[in-house]
Amino acid sequence: MEPHKITVETKVNAPIEKVWKYWTDPEHVTKWNSASPDWHCPRATNDVKNKGKFSYRMEAKDKSVGFDMDGVYTQVEKHKKIAYSMDDERKVEILFIPNENSTRIIETFEAENTFPHEQQQQGWQSILDNFKNHVEKN
Repeated sequence: MEPHKITVETKVNAPIEKVWKYWTDPEHVTKWNSASPDWHCPRATNDVKNKGKFSYRMEAKDKSVGFDMDGVYTQVEKHKKIAYSMDDERKVEILFIPNENSTRIIETFEAENTFPHEQQQQGWQSILDNFKNHVEKN
């Protein structure tokens, strides 16, 4: 059975060079990678290349719950595309589409079976919205 795929997207008012740096630099990832204000990403490691690995720690600010999101990059085309496989085998693809002084980001991921699809879409969209806000304010 094919996994259910969910797509989220945004338009960031910044050139692709800045968008790519903020998306891939662990120092920036820790500033935007959370779905709500009561969560944060206290650490991130990121080796952005084919077969490179990443690890993001996501947790509630009160430390009541948290998890690690780990994976391996399966395709990296600088300023164009990132694809990866998470440790649970789900696949994610992110497209970066530059347009003068803005960049459209389209992220498609395979849903997991624990939470409703709508909740997963909202969570991933919130993270993407946080990314947009971080890039545009800095």
